[in-house]
Amino acid sequence: MWKHGIHAFLELLRHRLPASLEHMLTFIYLAYSMMALLYETVPAFEATWMECLGDLGRYRMAIEDDDVRDREVWTAVSRRWYSKASDVVPGTGRLYHHLAILARPNVLQQLYFYSKALSAPEPFFAALESIMTLFDPLLGSNNQQSPHGLLFTGKTGSEYQTAVAEFVNNLDNHISRTTRRWMECGYFIAISNCCALLLWGKNSFIYQTIRPKRLKESVEEFNTREILDPSDQRNAKRLEEARHLAEGTFSKVFPRFADPNILPFLHSTLVFYRFMISYPSAMDLLEATFPWKMVSMLLNSLLPSCREYERIQSSDFPRPVKQLPRPLPEDFALRGLLWAEKYYPSDWFSNDKIDDDEKYFEVASMTDERKERVLWLGVSIAQHGKWLLYDDKLHHFSVPSRFEQEIDINMNFDTELMASTPEADTLSRASTLALSSPGDKAMSEAEKDDEDMPDIDDFMTRQPIIRQ
Repeated sequence: MWKHGIHAFLELLRHRLPASLEHMLTFIYLAYSMMALLYETVPAFEATWMECLGDLGRYRMAIEDDDVRDREVWTAVSRRWYSKASDVVPGTGRLYHHLAILARPNVLQQLYFYSKALSAPEPFFAALESIMTLFDPLLGSNNQQSPHGLLFTGKTGSEYQTAVAEFVNNLDNHISRTTRRWMECGYFIAISNCCALLLWGKNSFIYQTIRPKRLKESVEEFNTREILDPSDQRNAKRLEEARHLAEGTFSKVFPRFADPNILPFLHSTLVFYRFMISYPSAMDLLEATFPWKMVSMLLNSLLPSCREYERIQSSDFPRPVKQLPRPLPEDFALRGLLWAEKYYPSDWFSNDKIDDDEKYFEVASMTDERKERVLWLGVSIAQHGKWLLYDDKLHHFSVPSRFEQEIDINMNFDTELMASTPEADTLSRASTLALSSPGDKAMSEAEKDDEDMPDIDDFMTRQPIIRQ
């Protein structure tokens, strides 16, 4: 019905615009009301009806040239239906491809949705072509280059190194300037970087290793069934460049021990690496460039906020006591990704009282819950004893000897912001404790760090690289 009775006729009318505009509007409204009726009366196929309603809303948005407000309304309508459909079938990459198109002109959100479309359990590989509509304008700019775009297109020479350096050097300033608004940017960047480590499924050894066997994508077109060797020079080079981008991002985000705004980034990243532990051959390619020592220090800075150590040491997912699940904003962002499939309990997203507009709304009480979740992930990884170590008597994180190394801890956080928060003293003390093992005299270390701390004025003189 959709293919022959609706979509084919809409395409026929679209190619005859503007003469067919009135007929196209009439038919869109007719088809929309019919699909809405099916959505209400035949719930067995609700995901199908939702996607069809989203497509109709996108057609209506696309032909609206006169009234900007009407265009925004239909954009919101289409986005709502695609979001509802992704809640029903979160592993369908095609829906995130549609959401990426609707995310314009938000470049970072588009990158996130395109990356998610290619990294879902059922990836939508047509997004490999669509994503170039995002990268082409950035790659053609003389003032700003996209490291993700250069990596995606295989341009990983000196131009790529320069783009990564510019992105990393300006990231610290951007986090300081945007403060709480970087919480959303944080998990978008973390997810996009993780997808880049999978090379978006394009001839990636890691992706081949972790992908579900049930996938039936087009082998001939996308070469995803080719037997890949991790030592293959071309693929090894691209993976090395992806790790370079991720490593540079870690170097600026993780040292901000006292900044709660980086926690969504940390949470999303740890979910990815915890999943990779189940695939030793893939983890062997990733472990060396992940800052395990720095993360152990960051986790130690969060431990003073832990009220019940039994919860973070349990094998059960830490969920709220005596209340319905309230997912964190990054939980909704992670949902539907290949590496987050088995992370959440089956009923974690069952609270139907949360409206679409509230999903990504951050409330103050989420900070403590996020800290507990991050610590739980840290303990879960430490149980393997290969990357992190956790002493359940002293409640302290450390790393195996092979990851023990001197780290230049650059406490890059907005001191004015932290001084204005009620938790400033507590967070400052927690950061100091993170730098020492139990029993060490941490005060002298804190004083030494204070002397090396950069001036906040230096942050404010640099321009942020990420522009909305």
